[in-house]
Amino acid sequence: MTRTALVTGASSGIGEAFAEVFAAEGFDLVLTARRADRLAAVAQRIRATHSRQVEVILADLAERDAPGQICEEIARRGLTIDVLVNNAGYGVPGAYVSSPWERHDAMLQVMVVAVAELTHRLLPEMIERGYGRIINVASLAALVPAPAGHTLYAATKALVVKFSESLSGEVLRHGIHVTALCPGFTFSEFHDVTGSRATVRRLPPWLWMEAAPVAREGFDAVMAGVPVHVTGRVNRTIAIGARHLPEWLVRMVGRRTAWRYRKS
Repeated sequence: MTRTALVTGASSGIGEAFAEVFAAEGFDLVLTARRADRLAAVAQRIRATHSRQVEVILADLAERDAPGQICEEIARRGLTIDVLVNNAGYGVPGAYVSSPWERHDAMLQVMVVAVAELTHRLLPEMIERGYGRIINVASLAALVPAPAGHTLYAATKALVVKFSESLSGEVLRHGIHVTALCPGFTFSEFHDVTGSRATVRRLPPWLWMEAAPVAREGFDAVMAGVPVHVTGRVNRTIAIGARHLPEWLVRMVGRRTAWRYRKS
């Protein structure tokens, strides 16, 4: 029996890497993102490399009706979604009031509302079939004290972690696994979108991971039924330190690091 995975934000970075991992593991794919040319290129490469069925649905999750339209198109094509990877996301760098509310609102729509709505729309059929896998891409930022800059980013990711933890306990008895994946700094277009590439480039190389191993760890974690998974040894060490070191010390280090590597 061939299963199908829906991956949002699949045109680059971690989303593209997830598409590769699931295709290599024998899943068919439904890929969605905003950029038609990039999405088509990813789909074509996966079809050629893995001989999987790959459907493409163009959508901008910042639009409030996008999750519903995606699900309607999935139904129109007669597709069944067994795996949902809520990967689409970005950050709004700088002081909170330096960006108009509309920009923050769009980010919340992508990072919170779309994640919750797609899950809510697709979960009932997973429960009915007795099988489902949901990966919500969060961040290491959700597990450490939030520094200045990217004010809503860590907050949205913390919500995703708690949402995933709670839902995991709720649906496990139905044969459904839910995982909040918490990567640290990952080589992708994320920092180009936020305009912070020049600043984060100064971070030490050992803090970075490639997108492919991040996606592989996410796949393995959800298949094993792990509710929250932090990728990479360095990031897991940071997460443990943030949990056990004195809070004032962690906040001080985070504050000093933020001013060096983030926009003010």
